[in-house]
Amino acid sequence: MTTANALTKVAPINATANSAQLRITRRSAAYWRVTIDNPPINVMGPQMVRDFQDVINAIEADEQVRVVVFDSAVDDYFLNHSDFQAKIEDLTSMPAGPTGLPPWPDFLVRLTRAPVASIALIRGRATGNGSEITLACDMSFASREKAILSQWEVGVGMVAGGGPMARLPQLIGRNRALEVLLSSEDVRGEQAEAYGYVNRALPDAELDAYVEALATRISKFDKWAIANTKRLVNTSLPPDVEIGAGWDACIASLGRPAAQNGIKALMARGFHRPGDAENRLGYYLGQLAG
Repeated sequence: MTTANALTKVAPINATANSAQLRITRRSAAYWRVTIDNPPINVMGPQMVRDFQDVINAIEADEQVRVVVFDSAVDDYFLNHSDFQAKIEDLTSMPAGPTGLPPWPDFLVRLTRAPVASIALIRGRATGNGSEITLACDMSFASREKAILSQWEVGVGMVAGGGPMARLPQLIGRNRALEVLLSSEDVRGEQAEAYGYVNRALPDAELDAYVEALATRISKFDKWAIANTKRLVNTSLPPDVEIGAGWDACIASLGRPAAQNGIKALMARGFHRPGDAENRLGYYLGQLAG
């Protein structure tokens, strides 16, 4: 986490919600940071999904912001998997967003289309939801030593809900996308860079300065030019229906005995709390398969 200077303005996402899981730090009118902060392991529950909706609403409503960087305040975790101790009804009962999609895929689609440059600064695990927000951002930069990306869902009998089946093949190719998705293996920073999963994997000591310099540079450019360049690049995006189909399959998969038994078995090994099962999730998924 980067320390804010005296000119930085920090604001809660939604004062009425009294949530500290996400916060916006305005480095300047044109450059924002969105920091994920839900210790101990940065899981994403219904409250964080609501906070992400507030974030994208704020981004879309602001005429001056040009760059948004997503980072984490929690050591070893960028953004983790969903909160499996929360009630699924608290998530599925949320109204659809402006795209017509449920709130999480709605946020991801709107982030990709927003007229700003979005950057993921990945230090620690980007598991499931963390990988999905990485894929939705316009650029991503990872710590060579500390970043771990993962679409872990197949390993526990689930289907991912945030659109990686639609996005990954366009980014890294069909065969590598299937390797990432079907192996449910941890992908470390250097391999993620080689595959094109992230823009670059940088030495951890250099990551913050690199992203800061890039974000500051882009924030000085004309917003109309940024927005229209991005709009024209976005003609290659997968259609919303593909993202929605993934979400539907994810929710359906959660009701299957295979997924329920897989999550229960992982929980028994220490999943969902700090420790080896979270740190080496790919390894433990392979043990379940055996």
